[in-house]
Amino acid sequence: MTFYPTDRLALFIDGANLHAAAKNLGFDIDFKRLLDEFRKRGLLIRAYYYTTLVEDQDYSPIRPLVDWLDYNGFTLVTKPAKEFTDREGRKRYRGDMDMELAVDMLELAPKADHFVLFSGDSDFAYLVAAVQRRGVRVTVVSTLKSQPPMASDDLRRQADSFVDLADLSDIIGRAPRDRLPRFLQENREPVDD
Repeated sequence: MTFYPTDRLALFIDGANLHAAAKNLGFDIDFKRLLDEFRKRGLLIRAYYYTTLVEDQDYSPIRPLVDWLDYNGFTLVTKPAKEFTDREGRKRYRGDMDMELAVDMLELAPKADHFVLFSGDSDFAYLVAAVQRRGVRVTVVSTLKSQPPMASDDLRRQADSFVDLADLSDIIGRAPRDRLPRFLQENREPVDD
């Protein structure tokens, strides 16, 4: 990745895509370390995180993460997930944040020098071309080292640079013993085996 100290940077994180890529690589993202890393690389003007939320559940496994991100320097963009029934009659949820990410990226382009897109979704290739025409460099972070690969060829070709998420695991990853937030580790009840 080529960054300049005067770069005005913005991060655009496709939450579902990044989560799936990291899971396929066998590590969790430490979002504090991620934010700290990119603050070192230039002037970080915004860090967006996009995700859908299931609203009718009493507990959502993503809620603690979303709350933490919201209080710790990320701009959260969320919307309710849509419920549907699959062919086997099971209740499923889906949601797509591509449009929200695209609008935010286009609106921020005049105020930035470099965007970092955490997604491998081929739908973003044309968006990347559009912001490049406005003078913004784009780095795509995804992975080819998982099975299946998570980064589309079209998106990688369009980006100014591509970084494999696997190569960032030591910088922004969290070791398995650190998967729970520190306050949960300290207050955890002992488990009898």
